[in-house]
Amino acid sequence: MAIQVDTQDLTNYPGNVKRVTLDQEQVVPQGYEGDEQFMLSFSTTAYSDSTTNTRIQDSYVTYFRAGWCKSSGFTGTKFALDATHNAIEVKLGATVSGVSDGFYRIVLEHNDGIPIESEVVAADIETKIRAVADTLNDADAGFKLAYMNASVEFKNGRFWIVSGSLSQFYSGSNRSSVKVRSSVNSCSELLGFNLDTNSEDIDGQGIKEALVLTDYVATSSGVGQITISANIGAQVGDCMLITDRVSSDYFQIDSITGGTIIEFDRSKVTGNYEQLKTKVQLLREQDPDADPTLWFNDIDKIHRHGLKTMINQIDYS
Repeated sequence: MAIQVDTQDLTNYPGNVKRVTLDQEQVVPQGYEGDEQFMLSFSTTAYSDSTTNTRIQDSYVTYFRAGWCKSSGFTGTKFALDATHNAIEVKLGATVSGVSDGFYRIVLEHNDGIPIESEVVAADIETKIRAVADTLNDADAGFKLAYMNASVEFKNGRFWIVSGSLSQFYSGSNRSSVKVRSSVNSCSELLGFNLDTNSEDIDGQGIKEALVLTDYVATSSGVGQITISANIGAQVGDCMLITDRVSSDYFQIDSITGGTIIEFDRSKVTGNYEQLKTKVQLLREQDPDADPTLWFNDIDKIHRHGLKTMINQIDYS
C-alpha cells in the first residue's frame, strides 16, 4: 500500500504542502536477465523548479549501501576551529573535478578558537557538503544527489559523513563512497579525519590466507622460515598470523622470496606448526566496528533517506 507523506519548508514557505509517495514496486529492470526485483520507490508530483515545471525523477531503492567516512574519535567533543583551522576537502563517489582528484573544498564556520559543540560542527559540515551540489563541475553532475542528500552526524565520539547516494558497491566506478583529506587552513587533524576510517578502503581489504606447506619447530633465536601455498601479496614489513587453531602467533616478515617463502624472527613464533594443518593470514587494517558498517541498518532509516532524496529536490516556492 502506498504511503502519502505531506512535506513543507517551514522556514521559507510554511503552509505550502508538497506530497511525496512511498511505495513498494515489483519490476524487471534492464540487465537483470528477466528476473523480477522488489524495491522501494519514492516519487512526487512537485517540481524541482516551479517556474519551468521541471519534474523530479522517481527514486528506486534496491540496495542499502551508502558509503561513509568516520573520524578517529580521539579528538574530543568540542572543537576550537579558527581562521587557520576551518577547512577540509571531501570527495563523494567517483567525482573527478573540484580542487583536484575529485575533492571539493568546504570552509566551516568558526568562533575564533572558542570551542564549538560537536553537533554544531556536524550540522555545519552537512550544510557545506550539501551546498557543493550546486557548484559541481559538469563532469561530476551525475553525483549531485550524493552531495545534496549527504548526512553528517556525531555519534559515539566520531563524526560520520555519509554519502547521499546508495549503491550495490562500496568500491569501484559505481561505488557509494566518502573520502576526506586536509586542505588549505585544514582542520582535518582537529576533527580527527587525519586518522579516519572509510567504507571504500575497508571494502578493499579482503582477508588473504594460505596453507603452510612446511613444518615449523620453535627455537629461541635465529631465522624462521615457512613456505606457503600461494602468493597472497605479502611484502617485507607486513605482519601475519600463523595458526593451527591450537596455537597462534603473530610475526613481522623480514624476507620473502617468490611470494611464498617467508622468513621471520624465530623468537616471535613460539608454537610448533605442522605442514598442511596450519595456515597464515595477512593482517590488514579493519573497521573497528564491522567490515564495513552498514549505515542504513533498519527499514525506518532507508525510508527516511528516500523521503529526504525527494524533499531536498522540491521547489517549495
